[in-house]
Amino acid sequence: MGKEKNPRRVAENEAMAKIRMLRTSPQKLNLVAQLIRGKKVEKALADLTFSEKRIANDVKKCLQSAIANAENNHNLDVDELVVAEAFVGKNLVMKRGRPRARGRYGRIMKPFSELTIKVRQVEEQA
Repeated sequence: MGKEKNPRRVAENEAMAKIRMLRTSPQKLNLVAQLIRGKKVEKALADLTFSEKRIANDVKKCLQSAIANAENNHNLDVDELVVAEAFVGKNLVMKRGRPRARGRYGRIMKPFSELTIKVRQVEEQA
């Protein structure tokens, strides 16, 4: 009388990794996510390694986690993995302020975002 196994949220040939509370705006994070969409994982890791964006290091960690999930949890071949999806979502926004001239108050928004990466195993065409 054990619990039933939870159904998978991704297909049989896919694996996923998600990272939350990234201290950057979703707009800036999406620029880095666009860089890796649809690429083979080796090429995507190389692009993230040499990217000059600050957040690229965190995106690289998330991609490495998705690759490890594919290899260890779902028995997928690492050499045939492709970044199927990389999408960005909004998270909380810290509101801060700064005094301005003539008694006014300037709002400073400090946004957080989250990133989801799905990798898919595709067989090479002969």
